Formats: sequence, C-alpha cells, structure tokens
Amino acid sequence: MSEIRDYLTAHKQEMIDFLAELVAISSIQGDEEEGFPFGREPARALESMLKKCEEFGFITENIDNYVGAADINVLPPKLAVLTHLDVVPVGSGWTSDPYTLRYEPDTDKLVGRGAIDDKGPAVAALFAARAVKELGLPLKNGIRLIFGTNEENGSADLAYYRRKHKLPEMVFTPDGEYPVINAEKGMLRVYFSANYYGIPVRGGTVINAVPAVCSDDADDYHGISAHASTPEKGENAITKYLSIQGNLHPLLNSLSELFPHGEFSGKSCGLGFHDEISGDMTCVLSLLNAENGRLHGGVDIRFPLDRTKAEISDIICGKLREAGFEIDSCEGVEPHFTDEKSGFVQTLLRVYERVTGEKGHCIAIGGGTYVHEIEGGVAFGAEFPNEDGRMHCPDEFITTGNLLKNAEIMAEAMAELCL
Repeated sequence: MSEIRDYLTAHKQEMIDFLAELVAISSIQGDEEEGFPFGREPARALESMLKKCEEFGFITENIDNYVGAADINVLPPKLAVLTHLDVVPVGSGWTSDPYTLRYEPDTDKLVGRGAIDDKGPAVAALFAARAVKELGLPLKNGIRLIFGTNEENGSADLAYYRRKHKLPEMVFTPDGEYPVINAEKGMLRVYFSANYYGIPVRGGTVINAVPAVCSDDADDYHGISAHASTPEKGENAITKYLSIQGNLHPLLNSLSELFPHGEFSGKSCGLGFHDEISGDMTCVLSLLNAENGRLHGGVDIRFPLDRTKAEISDIICGKLREAGFEIDSCEGVEPHFTDEKSGFVQTLLRVYERVTGEKGHCIAIGGGTYVHEIEGGVAFGAEFPNEDGRMHCPDEFITTGNLLKNAEIMAEAMAELCL
C-alpha cells in the first residue's frame, strides 16, 4: 500500500537515528548478575527498545531482562514478529568504530555491529507495527513484537519466554533472508578438550563463526570470518594454522587430519551427508585454545533434514575420542521444517511478491534462525536475494533502502495476516 510506503519514508531519519542508538550499545553477552541473566548491555538494549515502544503507545512487558514484548493493541495477538537485540563480538577488520553507525552516501550503507543481525530488522519491525497502528489499518487480531537478548548464544531468552507465555499461532522472524525460509538444517555444537603441554595456541571467538585469526607464540595466522552455516564464504584460520603447524604436537596433528583446511562438509570426520531439500552439511572447527595444561576446542555442525542429532553426535564424538579428546558437551537441535503450502507461508510469499515485484519461493538454509524450535515458524527477511550484509563479519551493514523496504514488507504482512 502506498500509504505504508509514504509513512515509512516520512519517518526514515527517525528509524536511522534509533538504529544508531541501538548500535551504540555493545549488547554482547556478558557475565550473569542478579537481574541481568546475560549481562548489563543486552538488558540496556532491551530497555531502549521497550522505552521506544512505549513512546509509540504499545503495551510493553520486560520479562526479567530475558526478553521483552510489545503489543500494538489490546486484541489477543495472532502474530508475533520475533527479533533479537544481542550481537556477536566485533572481532578485527573493521574500518570504523563498530558501535558508531556510519552512513556511506555512495553505497547507501548503514554500517555497524547489529545493522543486519538483528538490530536493523528489529527497528524495521518496530516502525512497521507503528505504521499499522498509526495509519489505523483495520485489524481483527493483535500483533506482538518480541525482542530477545540471547539469540547469539543459545536462545535461552526465548525458552524463558515460552515458560512464561504462549506464543501466538503465527510467528516469523526477520533473522534470515527473503523470500521465506521454511527449512533449516539441524545444529550440533561440540566442545572437547585434552591434556596438553605443547605450544600455546588460540583461535576463534565464538563457536558459530569461521575464525579469522589463530595465533601461537611465534605468529598470527589470518583467515576470513564468515557465519558457520556458510563456511565456504570464509577461510578458517584454525585449520590453516593446523595445516602448517599440526606436526608440532600429536593432538594438533589429529585435528589437522579430522578437519583439513578447505574442507567444509565434515567428510574426514565420517560425516559429509547431503539431502535434496537442505543440501550439503557443514562442519567447522571454530574454537581452539590452550590454557592451564589443556587444549580446548569447539565444532559447529549443520546437518540435513534426513539426519538426526543422535546420529551426528555419535559420529563426531566418536572420532574426537579416537583422536584423544574428551567430550565436554555436545548439544544441538533437530532440523526444522514448515510446510510451504500453509496459509501463513503463502500469505508471506504473496506479500513479498506484491512489494518487491519478484517471485516468491521457499528456501532451505544451514543457519538456524530464531524460529528454529518454533513449530510452524518461518524466517521472513531481512536480507534480500543475492545480498550479503556481512552478518557476523567486519563492516556489517544494511542499506537505508532495504531498512525501509523491510519495514514496508513487514507492515503489509502484519496488516494482511491480522485482518
């Protein structure tokens, strides 16, 4: 609807200013404190978001600094739009302060940590809901915005929310890409360790990202960071290091054999599975750290829809034990699938086509979105086809045009789904 587009265009600068306010908050998971389950900075981001929602006349609730909710009216919510305000660590390679939103006029980019994952989409969802409310679009059902603070580190926020509240019957998250993500690979994260008195080594910052740097006492080995679900877009600095220095210690050599540099499928670990819907699985050695006489590591695995968590964990844990490691933890989730023939999905595809003029279709991904464990949930945005906002990477961005377009698509979807 042109009235939605006109409304959002009129509020463009306000959207950018609020995104800058959120980006300035370094909402990486911190130490747990009383009243702050994920540290103070994620809670501060949530406070800013809920304050803005109240300014717009929404009915808000802060659920113990785990998660926040905002209803745009008093009607029972039929739709929830789920976003998160926590971010991954900044890492190295930024060309400007990652916590100061930078606008590039030549490229229309808004650059800053969280711009595309997921603070920019959260702002778009907020202003989409505001447009629906202030334009007085006819609604027969309520709309709820849910803002989490722990998506990047296990989604304990969402689990806590679900212990307190029932989710609406329809849930989408702009924590992925368009048109609609209805299938997501299963995920497994394995942490392992062994006694080790070899050369000090440290690589990786989070388990769900391809490590950009791996260091020992003598040198730094550089790769290219990427999301662990798309390791082919990066270069793994840990496996690069192991391919060169693995002969320094038997444990390092064992890891270099299990995780050869340039291999993404886990074939050398006895994995390497594939199915027709979700494609090839991925396996990333993303953490390696020697301290206090032990070598600690972490592996991120995304496996196809036709495999189970138990099957994959038995294989990878068995290989690591054979190599001399103990398994410290092995946790994950089964694959996720929502039928593309559902009325919910078909409505989202229809809205996408109407706003963008492009053909809508469903896609499968390796990355786990925020709705991975929500039956019937899908990811709807925020990246457009053939767009890379450098999620989890230096100089992460969203364009101003796409910030507005996301808000328009979400507002149209809200209006149509809740008529």
